[in-house]
Formats: sequence, C-alpha cells, structure tokens
Amino acid sequence: MQPQTLLAFTTIAGLSILSPGPAILLSLKNGASYGTRSVMWSALGNISGIFCLSTTAFLGLGALLNSSAFLFASVKIMGALYLFYIGAKQLFGKNGALAQEASPNALREQPSRKKLFGEAFLTASTNPKALMFFTALFPHFINANEALAPQFFILMSIFMAMSYLTHLMYAQLAARAMHVLVKPRFVKWINRIVGAAFISFGAMLLNLRRQTA
Repeated sequence: MQPQTLLAFTTIAGLSILSPGPAILLSLKNGASYGTRSVMWSALGNISGIFCLSTTAFLGLGALLNSSAFLFASVKIMGALYLFYIGAKQLFGKNGALAQEASPNALREQPSRKKLFGEAFLTASTNPKALMFFTALFPHFINANEALAPQFFILMSIFMAMSYLTHLMYAQLAARAMHVLVKPRFVKWINRIVGAAFISFGAMLLNLRRQTA
C-alpha cells in the first residue's frame, strides 16, 4: 500500500477513535473505578468487537444492512437496548461507576477479566453505526486491483492498535483523577452523568437512519 494512503487512513481513523462515544466512556468508567489494568481487558474486548464489525463490513454485511430495513432496525435496536441497560445499571445499580469508596482495597474489587472483556465487546459489536463507518471507509483505501485480504489486515491492524492505545490513555487519565472522582460528593452525580450518557448514546442509536441510494 502507498504511504500516503496509510497516512490518510491513519488520520481519519485517529479522528474517529478520539471522538467520545460509548466505548470511550466505558474505558473512562473502568479506568476511574478499577484502574488502568482493568482497561487492558475492556480495550481488548473493544478492538475484538471492532474487528468483527470491520470483517463483516469487508464481507458485505454493511451493504446488506443498508439494503434491508428489517435487519438494520434489528441490529440497531439490540445495540440501543444494551446501551440502555448499561445506563440504567449506572443510574440505579448499587455498584455503578465510581461507586467504590476510596479504600485501600478499592482497586482489587474489580470485575473479572471475562466480564470486562464481554461488556466492551458487546458495546462495540452491537453498534451498526460503526459498521456503516467501516463500510463507507474501506472502499476509499483498498485497491481493487491488488490482493484485498492483506490490505484489510494492514488497515485494521493500524485501527485496532490506535484504538487500544487510545483507550489506555483515557483510562490512565481517569485513574489519575480517581482520588477526586471517588469523593462521596462526586460519586452520585458522576454515576448519574455516566448513566445518562449511555442512555443518550442509546437514543442516538435509535435515531440512526439507514442510508439509501
């Protein structure tokens, strides 16, 4: 692949990755609640979900979603419901984000690696907006006259590496601010903000419209 192609893709991918969204918010929550180490697993779940979405886009499911209103609506509703679930859990659950007090054992009482991975994987893989993004993005950077699979893996390796490092960066920032965020007067409001944000992302997903020719 041409260096200018890789540079253009990296620039667009970086802007997309850095923009706030459900996955970034999840990393901030986990970083502040459980420490940066926990985000190593949730970020791995996120890029695994991204890889599944990008692969389905590469294989043509994105185009199928664009052409099938029922399939698009089904995927969209499942993704929105999951974001609503996370939001409600933060708003009304007993162990919402940052609910742990600033005790010496706070960072040890974290979810299992499997749970951290699974939550992030579902957040990433149930987002049809990301699928549309990859469907629209790949054709501009893949040369149809060359082998397609190697180009796909090069682009996705760049995207996934950048995404993983970005999530760790956000988590580190949140972990450094934890001594402030876990103060009792902040906990209630931060839980409300996190929960409301996830519900807002779910509502935005429900309002996502299928692209038509």
